[in-house]
Amino acid sequence: MRTIGVFDSGVGGVSVLKEVLKEFPYDNIIYFGDSLHAPYGDREIEEIRALCLKVSDFLVYEKKVDAIVIACNTATGAAMNIMKERYQIPVVGVVDNGVKEGMRVTKNKNIGVIATPATIKMDIYLKEFSKFDRDLKISQVKCPLFVGMIEKGWEDNAMSNQLIKTYLDSLPKDVDTLILGCTHYPLIEKYIKRYFSGSIVDPAKETAKSLKVIIGEGKYTEETDIKFFVSGDSQKFKEVAQEFLGTTIDKVEKTIL
Repeated sequence: MRTIGVFDSGVGGVSVLKEVLKEFPYDNIIYFGDSLHAPYGDREIEEIRALCLKVSDFLVYEKKVDAIVIACNTATGAAMNIMKERYQIPVVGVVDNGVKEGMRVTKNKNIGVIATPATIKMDIYLKEFSKFDRDLKISQVKCPLFVGMIEKGWEDNAMSNQLIKTYLDSLPKDVDTLILGCTHYPLIEKYIKRYFSGSIVDPAKETAKSLKVIIGEGKYTEETDIKFFVSGDSQKFKEVAQEFLGTTIDKVEKTIL
């Protein structure tokens, strides 16, 4: 039976994991949340790349995964190319899939991207969009506080709502499509919808589908297994992940690489 590795800087990647589980019900899944070092988006690119390689080496060489899903926009931009060269297994990320879906749903070619500072700094969305259509108008907004608040367990209060509004008010009024350029953000999508009335793109769905195109559907042979590893607070990860996944997680193993 195949094993698919999914990793993120913390709990945000469960938004991708949820879609992977839908597309691959007959495969084993290993999820690694590097919450000890979250948020990646506040770190320098070389440091992010080194962290990604530590996690992916763990997945490939210790856990023997057959494919890797980089469930983090910042990590995708920093490390996907080098990971594809380093490993002899399929590696997919979230950025290109978000771009393709954004182009599909926009009506006026005005697309907004909210993301971490590192993702914005790398211009990975601008570069990816430019491969397909240079007439698109792309507006990017840094949201440095979202990830930390989500990792701790998002609280729906006046302060958090004002923060969302402040970030989204930075977008031009004619933006009709918003890409959630961090896999943590779908965990608060219902709150973001209060302040954005256009189309919202969560790259997770297309990412899972793109992996399915590459490796095909698994075959049922025995009971499947999902294992969770985190480098930080395993109990807080468990609480937040369970709420978003809508299911009970039996065990989260703390693993510092």
